[in-house]
Amino acid sequence: MPIDESKEFLPVRIAVLTVSDTRTEADDKSGKTLVDRLLEAGHELADRKIVTDDKDLIAAQLRTWIEDPQVDAVISTGGTGLTGRDVTPEAFHSVYEKEIDGFSALFHQISAQKIGTSTVQSRATAGVAGGTYLFALPGSPGACKDGWDGILKQQLDIRHSPCNFVEIMPRLQEHLR
Repeated sequence: MPIDESKEFLPVRIAVLTVSDTRTEADDKSGKTLVDRLLEAGHELADRKIVTDDKDLIAAQLRTWIEDPQVDAVISTGGTGLTGRDVTPEAFHSVYEKEIDGFSALFHQISAQKIGTSTVQSRATAGVAGGTYLFALPGSPGACKDGWDGILKQQLDIRHSPCNFVEIMPRLQEHLR
């Protein structure tokens, strides 16, 4: 899809959350992939955290960022699989006001081109709460690249047409007026 070069780029303030029981910032390749890509695109890193695979802790961190006017979007990596410790989607769903169903569908289309039917083991999800976009990606660097390069890079660029997430950001909380 085209980028309208006549429009001015508007940086989005993005927080990156890694969900893992074992990762540290030093070995968090997926979180680093997201940070590198969002900065390369011209966005601002609002914050970066690592939280263990605990639904309540994940939801608490999301709520903190949702309440922070300096955070426009959150992208998480990890915890979207099927094992007993994978609870990221449950945490995200507990804070959503609205789910962005198409995000998961499109992520799976993109992912299937790379990993085939193995994409069904991911529960990537996205939604909105408190005027903040929330995106949950799987914990591999490849999945983070797929989610960013295939969806978020365009949708978080106000110049992307025919439409994008940034242009509707001011209207996400219009129901509160």
